[in-house]
Amino acid sequence: MRIEANVRPDSVVGPDGMRITRADLPSPSTRRWVARRKAAVVAAVKGGLITAQEARETWGLSEEELDGWLEAVSRHGINALRTTALQRYRSTRG
Repeated sequence: MRIEANVRPDSVVGPDGMRITRADLPSPSTRRWVARRKAAVVAAVKGGLITAQEARETWGLSEEELDGWLEAVSRHGINALRTTALQRYRSTRG
């Protein structure tokens, strides 16, 4: 019996604690990124529902943009994805 190593889950826990599937992710034509939509994409990538590459290609995100979302959530939680919170949570890389 062979087990496929690249099997992706059908759903993952979303930012609000509820299960999300690919159907729950933002539309590929999304241009207005509110924190809720960003958080859904971050949860999907972190949970293995989609790869980071798939996310970048689907929504036209740069590597830096998606990495910034992932890092913001890892460091400060979902509230860091809010546009109004950029200054408060901005990384001080040096």
